[in-house]
Amino acid sequence: MQPPSPVPSSVPTSTIVRPGSAGEHHLQAECGTGERAARFYDTQMADRINPQMREFIGRMEMAFVATADGHGECDASFRAGPPGFTRVLDERTIAWPEYRGNGVMASAGNISENPHVGILFVDFLRDLVGLHVNGSAELMAPADFEARFPDDRIDIVPGRRAERWIVVTVAEAYIHCSKHIPRLQPAPRTRDWGTDDPAKKGGDHFGVAAERRADAAADD
Repeated sequence: MQPPSPVPSSVPTSTIVRPGSAGEHHLQAECGTGERAARFYDTQMADRINPQMREFIGRMEMAFVATADGHGECDASFRAGPPGFTRVLDERTIAWPEYRGNGVMASAGNISENPHVGILFVDFLRDLVGLHVNGSAELMAPADFEARFPDDRIDIVPGRRAERWIVVTVAEAYIHCSKHIPRLQPAPRTRDWGTDDPAKKGGDHFGVAAERRADAAADD
């Protein structure tokens, strides 16, 4: 099979009415999967959070978050918290709190340049299924969040105050196939939310700091 051709620049994205990108539609045509994809779009892709999705998000303890900066450079990150740390504010809005971290703020920094965001929730314990939520994100100060959403003024993690909220306007919500999702068993552990103890944060698990020290010593 020949490699797929680049997306023709003559294809105006403004004329595409199906969900998804011009690139995926072009590849569907090249690979002959357009009919199968159309069935998925028609039967599984929603433009809002329905009651089943709300219940699903309400018991999730983790999410994978994809962002990109203004140049399209991508970053994938991980968020976790008690069940329901991601709040479904209404059928078209979800939000989660951002707490003190390593100070890099990669996801928030990207969102400040480029609001497009993709979130993947995966249930590894019970249903073995995932939920994609794509949309447009904004950064919101805690006071602004509480003023805009007064009914959701709760401490997600008791004793911790969010530095900011990520508020997402939902554009797409759809299932992630359960076929290859493994079943995991939660391990008992103490969660030290907000700690600055390097050992509890993983330390130099991948040895990068040690490599830097070795390189610096070799240069001396």
